[in-house]
Amino acid sequence: MLRSRYLAAAIMSCLAVGGALQAGDVTSNSALGRKAENFTLNDFYGKSHTLADYKDKKLVVLAFIGTECPVAKAYGERLGELAKKYADKGVQFLGVSSNRQDTITELSSFARVHQLEFPILKDLNNKLADQLGAQRTPEVFVLDAERAVRYHGRIDNQFGVGYAKKTANELFLKDALDELLAGKPVSKAETAAVGCFIGRVHAADRGASVTYSNQVVRILNKRCVSCHRSGEAAPFAMTNYAEVSGWADAIAEVIRQRRMPPWLASPEYGHFVNDRSMPDEEKEVLYQWAAAGAPEGNAKDLPPAPKFVEGWSLPKAPDQIFKMATKAYHVAATGVVEYQYFRVDPGFKEDKWITAIEARPSNRAVVHHIIVFAGPKGGRDEARRQFLVGYAPGAMPLILPKGMAKYIPAGSELLFQLHYTPNGKPGDDISECGIVFADPKEVNHLVRTVEAINTGFEIPAGADNYEVDADSFALDRDVQLLQLFPHMHFRGKSFTYEAVYPDGRKQMLLDVPRYDFAWQLTYELTDLMPMPKGTKMHCVAHFDNSENNLNNPDPKSSVRWGDQTWEEMMIGFYDIAVPVTQEDIKEGRLPDFQPTPEQIADRIIQQFDRNHDGKVQMNELPMKPQIRIVFATMDKNHDGVITREEIVQMIKENQKKGGGRGLGFRRSGAVRGEHAEPSKPADQKDAHSKDQASAK
Repeated sequence: MLRSRYLAAAIMSCLAVGGALQAGDVTSNSALGRKAENFTLNDFYGKSHTLADYKDKKLVVLAFIGTECPVAKAYGERLGELAKKYADKGVQFLGVSSNRQDTITELSSFARVHQLEFPILKDLNNKLADQLGAQRTPEVFVLDAERAVRYHGRIDNQFGVGYAKKTANELFLKDALDELLAGKPVSKAETAAVGCFIGRVHAADRGASVTYSNQVVRILNKRCVSCHRSGEAAPFAMTNYAEVSGWADAIAEVIRQRRMPPWLASPEYGHFVNDRSMPDEEKEVLYQWAAAGAPEGNAKDLPPAPKFVEGWSLPKAPDQIFKMATKAYHVAATGVVEYQYFRVDPGFKEDKWITAIEARPSNRAVVHHIIVFAGPKGGRDEARRQFLVGYAPGAMPLILPKGMAKYIPAGSELLFQLHYTPNGKPGDDISECGIVFADPKEVNHLVRTVEAINTGFEIPAGADNYEVDADSFALDRDVQLLQLFPHMHFRGKSFTYEAVYPDGRKQMLLDVPRYDFAWQLTYELTDLMPMPKGTKMHCVAHFDNSENNLNNPDPKSSVRWGDQTWEEMMIGFYDIAVPVTQEDIKEGRLPDFQPTPEQIADRIIQQFDRNHDGKVQMNELPMKPQIRIVFATMDKNHDGVITREEIVQMIKENQKKGGGRGLGFRRSGAVRGEHAEPSKPADQKDAHSKDQASAK
């Protein structure tokens, strides 16, 4: 079954995932040959099941699952498919939940969502897990006719810690069943289970100095609860003791492995207000708590619960909410979905200033990313379109300092760019954005998102540290730097930002030595940084297109720029703030940040000039027809070489024809027109139209 590589990679990085062992490794305390004693457990209906009930079955598969474990969820349907496939061959599947935190209602929901028809049993006090030595979810034990363990470990090798393969090429459980049914010994009888720790019931140390109520809850509220709460991206909530206690061992493990909290920046450069890294003293508190059996402590010590805006991560409820469309977009179970664009008329009859904005999907399972732009109605010139906010796992809403705001002229439209990734199940999504407006009388800085971008690279097959760099356009005025947002795909390895000042000085601003596509993080500067006129941003990215990168979709193929996640991108976004006066605002004297034809020409040459001779030859271009057609048009003297002067000439000719500042490159994707009444945030009318458009 096709799975969303992006979704799988994201959930593998969630707090719930544990396990440093890889497939093929086994623990010293092997389960092989251990005979399972008869047990009696109830399913979520309250019906009693004993192992002896299945004495006529040739094999019994005990699959330990967890209702909130991302890895167990990824394998839920696969277990159901295997159970159906082998039912007529004398194989009985039994699901087992030994997690203290899994309720009967949650087990019922897990079975329904994943269409599991075999019994799901509740292992109270983890007695069966202790008997067999089960440690993680998912973890399977195959019992023979004598009910001795003949296979133990993983289901297959598709999903692992921090990676997800397109398909599994080692089918451990299936192969074990086939060999046992054929009367053969299992060729690979034990593998290391990779997943979430079972939330065991431990005898808590009543004399422990560290408890949930007196210390742990304060750390979780500060570092974790913003995401680990109902309705947010994290796979389970951490808002009370009953929810958290079963995850104590997993919490300690992922903190030791530096997978949580998600923070990828090197501490050597820059200071960031949203730094999620956890101090050593806080880590030690959580380690001690887990080791002591996760004691609850005295509920009187609990602090007040943190307050959040329901449904949003904004500082206040949005002033207006705009849905991307009236009707949800349907995402098929499989296939490739081109970028979808949805035009929304917000009904802005006067200029608007935005101090905070957040984009949210209604179905996170199928949404790879959202970008919301603002621009002229019906506009096809991406240079006139401004980036407002984006969504991807780990990304936070845009919340600007007091006095700073993004500007949307009266009569503008919103453009939603949606990238959907099928994950094996059909799904519907109707994404939205919430906006908090600023009072124009309080605005003293205009904020815009700009970038250093390279679209002309080709990463060779097998390259494990391929470098791609990009320069932004030089600033045409003094500004302040607010935040940085690097973007690559699955082969992304590292990313740096370096300011290059007019006097030649260079300053490293951000180093992300271990880029993780599953966490699209924005790095917000603690103190705004002055950037004088003439400053450029130089970004350097490294890509791992080798087999060592377990997220790599295809290490045997070279890779170019592309929208889909199996292709690559190299963008260094950053936000800048420009001083404006009230007179500037009233008179409409606001900077438009539009590059000159000469700057655009320099960027094109930088991206395609492989031999660094200051020109672009036809054999340096990608094979994409639309790119070659545009460059052939530029080549006025038909010598197969495009110079800077020829590029500038075509850009100016295009501008005279009303084509904006671009060269006519456009991505395919349906654009749907929508209308939103300004006083009704989500009340929109259909105005279906199709067009071709491109996002910045």
